[in-house]
Amino acid sequence: MTRTVMCRKYKEELPGLERPPYPGAKGEDIFNHVSLKAWGDWQKHQTLLINERRLNMMNIDDRKFIQGEMDKYLSGEEYAQAEGYVPPEK
Repeated sequence: MTRTVMCRKYKEELPGLERPPYPGAKGEDIFNHVSLKAWGDWQKHQTLLINERRLNMMNIDDRKFIQGEMDKYLSGEEYAQAEGYVPPEK
């Protein structure tokens, strides 16, 4: 049976992650309060931010930026968008 969580982002009961995505308290918090759907959506958005803003994950400031945006995104707050990104037409 699939584990479910009350998703902080989508405000509904949804399937949860199989294991914490980070070590420590932050990973446990995400594991207990973020759905698999929200985490997958964040990973897609994170990729857009990294690519469109040309972030370098070896740079501490860029990593802090992504971490802060992840917290905002998963909490349902307003978060940074990928500047200049135009989604492909369907």
